[in-house]
Amino acid sequence: MCNPALAQKKYDTGATDTEIKIGNIMPYSGPASAYAVIGQTEDAYFNKINAEGGINGRKVKFISYDDAYSPPKTVEQARKLVESDGVLLIFGSLGTSTNGAIRKYMNDKKVPQLFVASGASKWNDPRQYPWTMGWQPSYASEARIYAKYIMTEKPDAKIGVLYQNDDFGKDYLNGLKDGLGAKASMIVLEEGYDTTEPAVDEHVVKLKAAGADVFISVTTPKFAAQAIKKAAEINWHPIHIISNVSASVGGVIEPAGFEIAQGILSASYIKDGSDPQWNADEGMKRFYNFIAKYAPKANKLDAGVVFGYAAAQTMVKVLQMCGDDLTRDNIMKQAASLKDFEPDTLLPGIKINTAPDNFAPIEQLQMMRFRGKKWELFGDVISSEIGH
Repeated sequence: MCNPALAQKKYDTGATDTEIKIGNIMPYSGPASAYAVIGQTEDAYFNKINAEGGINGRKVKFISYDDAYSPPKTVEQARKLVESDGVLLIFGSLGTSTNGAIRKYMNDKKVPQLFVASGASKWNDPRQYPWTMGWQPSYASEARIYAKYIMTEKPDAKIGVLYQNDDFGKDYLNGLKDGLGAKASMIVLEEGYDTTEPAVDEHVVKLKAAGADVFISVTTPKFAAQAIKKAAEINWHPIHIISNVSASVGGVIEPAGFEIAQGILSASYIKDGSDPQWNADEGMKRFYNFIAKYAPKANKLDAGVVFGYAAAQTMVKVLQMCGDDLTRDNIMKQAASLKDFEPDTLLPGIKINTAPDNFAPIEQLQMMRFRGKKWELFGDVISSEIGH
């Protein structure tokens, strides 16, 4: 006679009684290698979960490959993970163009492409791409929050935008124009750069020459640091806003130089691991203990570490919700039914909510200003939804 308890267990490729195989693709090399720390932190988090007995008794096997931030390479690695390694899902892969290159493949194969580490708005398209879901606030959401801020604080602004000439940069630009609405003419110059360029110095010079007094830098870490340095070098002191993806103290501000980064603005949804204000925070105490035990070499100043921890914690939550039904269908179903989930490292008041028709887990941010050696949050947590 078969055991009824066994009969209730449902598995797809990549899940067994003892193991859950999770795939991941990261730029461990190449122009975006500053983000490699995200994958390393996620790996350490799964090690912690395994050391504590796993998820419903199953150990996580985390298989993470390098794509050097190159879309053709991403395609190759995704195929390897799905077809050779037999992973249950791909989690937290980084980059807009890179994830864009595998989205159709993942959806055709009906393999979850979960919690994509990119803020492109297109990950929230459950109707057309039911197997793909983002995690962080979308770039357009963030840009709309900056638009609200500028219209309140400097209604006569002349805005200069430096943007990465790809989906990431364009999404942001669209969100900014969307947020400015009838005031979009405040943008005096849009300067696109390619990630293959060694430096963005010339673009920064052009933006100053155009008379911009608000500088929005829609850049990845290496170029964000260059832009901060160049603006200081040419004695240009606009209101300087940098995108959240480059707000890392350890990865961007420190290399650029604390003294020249004073007053820079950004927005965040995660706690800053370098900020003593969180020392007594219960969630951050768990985070610091995790660092000490499982990732002692990690730089807690690096926002990527805080990000990787919260994303991995969200992934674990979904798998816990799946119970013994570890089918790809059920994984997407649970991922689309998160209610007020609060990972340890998200800012107070920011919660993760998803629904079958809402694949955007985080839609709130708070403005912050760089002072001394850290970011200072100010104002309220702002929802980016239009009309809020």
